[in-house]
Amino acid sequence: MTRVVTGLEVLVATPELVGGRRWGLLANHAAVTADLDPARVVLRAAGLGPLVRLFAPEHGLDGVAQDMEAVGDARDPVTGCEVRSLYGRNARSLVPSAADLDDLEVLVVDLPDIGARYYTFAATMDAAMGVCERAGIELVVLDRPNPIGGVWREGGPVEPGFESFVSQLPVPVRHGLTLGEVALLLHRARYRGLELTVVPCRGWLRSRWLDDTGLPWVPPSPNMPTLETAALYPGLCLVEATTLSEGRGTTRPFHLVGAPRIDAERVSARLRELALPGVAVRPARFRPQFGKHAGSVCAGIELHVTDREALEPVALGLHLLQTIHDLEPAAFGWRSEPYEFVRDVPALDLLTGSARARRLIENGEALEPLLGAWRAEVARFENDLEGVLLHHEVG
Repeated sequence: MTRVVTGLEVLVATPELVGGRRWGLLANHAAVTADLDPARVVLRAAGLGPLVRLFAPEHGLDGVAQDMEAVGDARDPVTGCEVRSLYGRNARSLVPSAADLDDLEVLVVDLPDIGARYYTFAATMDAAMGVCERAGIELVVLDRPNPIGGVWREGGPVEPGFESFVSQLPVPVRHGLTLGEVALLLHRARYRGLELTVVPCRGWLRSRWLDDTGLPWVPPSPNMPTLETAALYPGLCLVEATTLSEGRGTTRPFHLVGAPRIDAERVSARLRELALPGVAVRPARFRPQFGKHAGSVCAGIELHVTDREALEPVALGLHLLQTIHDLEPAAFGWRSEPYEFVRDVPALDLLTGSARARRLIENGEALEPLLGAWRAEVARFENDLEGVLLHHEVG
């Protein structure tokens, strides 16, 4: 196996791409070299020019904050640089201010992503692209492999009126793109006046998952402990839109789903009858230490990935919600609290990009017509990727 060389490592070897200009870095703890050296350390030592400021996405520079937990500005003890948080207490905090950038000439972005539209790091990059375009600042994106592969795509588009921080990207739920490719897509669609440089990673084949690249897995957020978790996340994140626990507060987030007083055996049996591809289901009981139903014993199911290439996580997530909605109506409810700073649109609608999936579940209607329509949307999306894909080899 030939190891993939990340865009970070390419920039370290070619610092002239920044060329002595004043630069900032949007990154977090998971932005590391193959030897696990932090991006902010190796880039500062590479002679790019003066590092002025660090910017951190959701979960903070060190990745210790939980989901939707506000993070304040700080000072990095490693570099001594000030850190501007781009995930605070309101929607305004998600966008860097002009003052944050007025002493920069270049903003470098290295945000290891997991290939799902609602994983917020790419949305943070999107917000930074708009500010950099208006300020005349070059944006340099350091490309990395999509850890769950670049071949498989799933989910529908975002319809007008359903945009939010988890639904602002014009891509399917599971999009199959690298962060650099997302940047090129956004550049074409929204930011044609932005000076954008994408530093591609080298040696990645689209069919290769992260554990086939020779690169280490560093959990990019507190509840993304393994690559298998990332494989399930594009569908199991949908559980966040309900009162069910998605396993936060356990060692198996997005594998465990349940609530108190659910008949675990009945739910598990119904899901097994569906014979969903790439996954095995068992009845399970667990007690979250924080998050929904903290301290209470929940009953439900645990998911085990058996064939990650056959897995259809978005379809799995919707079938799971529909099953528990139908079998356990007393335990199932839709989230009523604001979701990613939005109060007036149901969380499932924000995640899926429309109200269609929620209405099908509520009305007891079949999901397959919608899933089929989404497959057609994915095909249209793929036909429009010319000039966006940096990596064409499948292997």
